[in-house]
Amino acid sequence: MKIHNTLTRQLEEIKPINDGEVSIYSCGPTVYDRVHIGNLASFIYADTLRRVLEGSGFKTIHVMNYTDVDDKTIKRSQELYPDLEPLDALKKLTESEINSFNKDVDAIGIDTNKINFIKATESINEMQKMIVDLINKKYAYIADDGIYFSIDKYKSQGKKYGQLSSIDDASTGNARINNDEYDKTSVHDFALWKLAKSNEPSWEFDINNEKYSGRPGWHIECSAMSHETLKTPFDIHTGGIDLIFPHHENEIAQSTSALEKNRLANYFIHNEHLLIDNRKMSKSLNNFYTLNDITNNDYSPIALRMLVLQAHYRSILHFSWDNLKSAVHRLNAYQAMADLRWQTKNVESSINDTYIENTLQEINKALENDMNTPEALKILSSMENKINEQLLSHNNLDSFNSFIQKIDDLFGLKLMKEDISDELKNIITQREKARDDKDFSRADELREELLKSNISIRDTQQGTIWSRV
Repeated sequence: MKIHNTLTRQLEEIKPINDGEVSIYSCGPTVYDRVHIGNLASFIYADTLRRVLEGSGFKTIHVMNYTDVDDKTIKRSQELYPDLEPLDALKKLTESEINSFNKDVDAIGIDTNKINFIKATESINEMQKMIVDLINKKYAYIADDGIYFSIDKYKSQGKKYGQLSSIDDASTGNARINNDEYDKTSVHDFALWKLAKSNEPSWEFDINNEKYSGRPGWHIECSAMSHETLKTPFDIHTGGIDLIFPHHENEIAQSTSALEKNRLANYFIHNEHLLIDNRKMSKSLNNFYTLNDITNNDYSPIALRMLVLQAHYRSILHFSWDNLKSAVHRLNAYQAMADLRWQTKNVESSINDTYIENTLQEINKALENDMNTPEALKILSSMENKINEQLLSHNNLDSFNSFIQKIDDLFGLKLMKEDISDELKNIITQREKARDDKDFSRADELREELLKSNISIRDTQQGTIWSRV
């Protein structure tokens, strides 16, 4: 399988550190509020990457973090729970948001059983150990408000700051920045540890018998958690392009310095933005939607996944309700194709075992070429059009069942649904009889009754074919 590596700016074949097993670390949600669908798109791409790797024969170890302590979580917990102790307020907020996040990603087809989740607050000791190593190796220094990483020291050791993107370092120097997120063009020493404030949660931290109670900066969290769970270097680091700088660049700097490694990860895979009205979706701009907005408008969560997969992960994805409606039509078409497994006919069809296997190979080939989901879906749509014309023969049911299962494994579209009820089948039979009796008024009534149960029907020379709406 080949993938575009942000680290080298080229397409590269994935060669795992441990033969046959790929380790993946995905920057997860900051759990201060409901994630928006732009965040969910990034997680869909990471989930699909894991699915494609496994479809290509690799085993995977996939880790995703919850950022449950940072500027945003602290500020939000103070706003919602001003009467609680800071740490209690933080835990109450983040546990609630983690639950909401887990429900959202389950709904959009992300297999959480395949992900090892880890909270930042569970890795404080690992962060402190890494910070002490950085101090001892002179890459970090203690200031009046915290502990900072020295970019000048990093570069003086022959290391490049700007491995993932071109960085104008004209402002590098003694300037420091304490915010977890900051201007994408700023190059400043960044906080590894922030000294305690009276209204913030804090953890004890002793360095050479001196006390530095406080809490971690954002960047050190992922360095510590990825090393704790996967060791450094690991194979693949994923995230949106907005994380390239400063977050991932700072991860590289502090991890390679503290652990004396050449690389944090061998491959960095970044997905493009999801735009609304040609602007990046952002809570700060108040131009975002959550999954609740999708479902409140009577769209399935899987329709969002379909929309995301229609765009290549390195192409800008435009969200609109019309685009989502088009994704629904495509998803319905795939579901109708999958449901033919319950409606095989005694027909001769070119949808035979060989055709099915060749189609799967073509889809795999597209996905193994930089995870080209639009091309893979184009191939799947070609099959859907063809099978609609010819239907499915009894003789090819086993191959087709296996095919649909593999499509679900690759795309996560939840197409392997159970057969419809005997009651609905009985209504279809009644309608066929009404048509045979030329009682078209009754046939139309029964069609409407089926539609109320989200079942659509079409009449063919081989009989009635139903599909889910």
